[in-house]
Amino acid sequence: MDTNLRKRIRAGDHDAFGDLFDAYARSVYNHAFRLTGDWASAEDVVSLTFLDAWRLRERLDEEGGSLRPWLLGIATNVTRNTRRSARRHVAAVARLPRDEAVRDFADEVAGRVDATAQLALVRTALERLRRPEREVLALCVWSGLDYRAAAEALGVPVGTVRSRLFRARTKLAKYMEPTGGRGQMKGDDRTTAVGPMREGNR
Repeated sequence: MDTNLRKRIRAGDHDAFGDLFDAYARSVYNHAFRLTGDWASAEDVVSLTFLDAWRLRERLDEEGGSLRPWLLGIATNVTRNTRRSARRHVAAVARLPRDEAVRDFADEVAGRVDATAQLALVRTALERLRRPEREVLALCVWSGLDYRAAAEALGVPVGTVRSRLFRARTKLAKYMEPTGGRGQMKGDDRTTAVGPMREGNR
């Protein structure tokens, strides 16, 4: 399916691009949220990712497997390029009253409360990682890409992915060690939070 889809996308087939969006928009959105930590920013990243994918369609190889690594790579680059403006946007949103927004959004995300809670628990630790470490963690651990696919997405050697992921996991284990303070995570919760939350590899 993906080989045929690649050819149709390269040819500028709008229906094929619609199929691409339907198949991978959720994965791109989840990846973007894990990199930005903000729902609105993640939605912006999704839009910009598919706009860039359309603009770059002629560079797509006709032969190959899943298009997911290609899209997640674009999403990672979009996040990098928009990070400054995203930070300004988040800061502005943070100054707005939040209670009503949370209530309005609650019904939509009811089924995802557990995943959101887990991400909130590790947010502080994740922010202490270097950007390349956060990116490879998001691709390999949460999006479920293997080393080769993550390397394709990031445009780096497989060995670089391996070393970044090792450093990221080592640092997270250190940063999330319980210190006895209130609100600290206990062993089982920590393992769940940083363990794989895979979406599957299409």
